[in-house]
Amino acid sequence: QVELVESGGGLVQAGGSLRLSCVASGSINSINVMGWYRQAPGQRELVATITSDGRAIYADSVKGRFTISRDRSKNTVSLQMNSLRAEDTAVYYCNIRSAVYTYWGQGTQVTVSS
Repeated sequence: QVELVESGGGLVQAGGSLRLSCVASGSINSINVMGWYRQAPGQRELVATITSDGRAIYADSVKGRFTISRDRSKNTVSLQMNSLRAEDTAVYYCNIRSAVYTYWGQGTQVTVSS
């Protein structure tokens, strides 16, 4: 049984900041990639991912504003979100994957008021 617990979502004014965190627990071996995706009405899209050796990828829309980080020893991944915009409003999902599995968190709502 694998569980991803997300925290840190909420309501913030445009220009503000939030920090999302995700803790993975359970029968997990060799997580290759941890990351965050988001879904507004429509398709789920990548926000940022980070590999086990620290390589990060960001969506163009968040580059320079969001920073992803990972603590391998604690199986946690965080997303620092600065200069938030109304278009960042979405449900944010934590994701972990390896060569043989992928798991999703339950999602946390981020709402940015303009």
